[in-house]
Amino acid sequence: MKTILVPTDFSQHSENALKAAALIAKHQNANLVVVHMVGAKDASLTKSQDQNVEETFFHIRLAEKNFIEFLDKPYLKDISVNQIVKKHTGFKEINNVISENEVSLVVMSSHGTSGFHEMLIGSNTEKVIRFSDVPVLVIKQEAATYKMGVGVFTSDFSEESIQAYKTAKEYFKEWQTDMRMVYVNPSGSKFKNSREINKMLTDFFTKAGEDNVSGLKDAVSVYSEHSIAKGIFNFSNDINADFIVIPTHARKGIAHILKGSLSEDIANTSTIPVLTLKI
Repeated sequence: MKTILVPTDFSQHSENALKAAALIAKHQNANLVVVHMVGAKDASLTKSQDQNVEETFFHIRLAEKNFIEFLDKPYLKDISVNQIVKKHTGFKEINNVISENEVSLVVMSSHGTSGFHEMLIGSNTEKVIRFSDVPVLVIKQEAATYKMGVGVFTSDFSEESIQAYKTAKEYFKEWQTDMRMVYVNPSGSKFKNSREINKMLTDFFTKAGEDNVSGLKDAVSVYSEHSIAKGIFNFSNDINADFIVIPTHARKGIAHILKGSLSEDIANTSTIPVLTLKI
């Protein structure tokens, strides 16, 4: 891991993300890029071009001033920090920042169970999860210490989740974290019997190119619960996990509205950090 991106609106919530990112950066010897997007909305039809330009420059100057205080923190000592102010013209601007700075991880914060806080003007944490090309770590509370000793990787163990599994393995290895895998077997139409689960896991690890398929199957905890989300939370609590890793389909538009996103729901309601990986 070389570069961690922290989007900020200079709020206390975004400082929670900055603290967590700083702890990870020190542990991983990584750099930080802190970005603020200015320009609340696209140019108003009621404003002249000169007015919009003047307003944009005002917000840029204000952001630069806010950065002085925001980044003047003792926990950033000995960490390379680069601040960026971007004019927001659409969500793709964040992915441009990710690409230009070779970012490998985005760290953001949310309000917790009360829902996502609007962190970026014209965007939010939920959209970052849905659209980001790199993993997104969602922080809920102030990070006092770097504690990511036990992580839960949860998946439906379908073929399309194989790459997310491989990415998760890399992160667990890099973070020197114990990887605990769980398959939540929900009641209702999605319930699987033991034979079906055994075949599903065998196919998954075989197609993932793993040598120790039998051992990895045994390492997956099968947790029965009424809902997948509840199963993930209960299992994580049972093993006292420090964070949850979950693949996301990154659905957009009508597909997202109709099907929703389990990963976004988990990130929105979990009380511990959640790392989402795009499928």
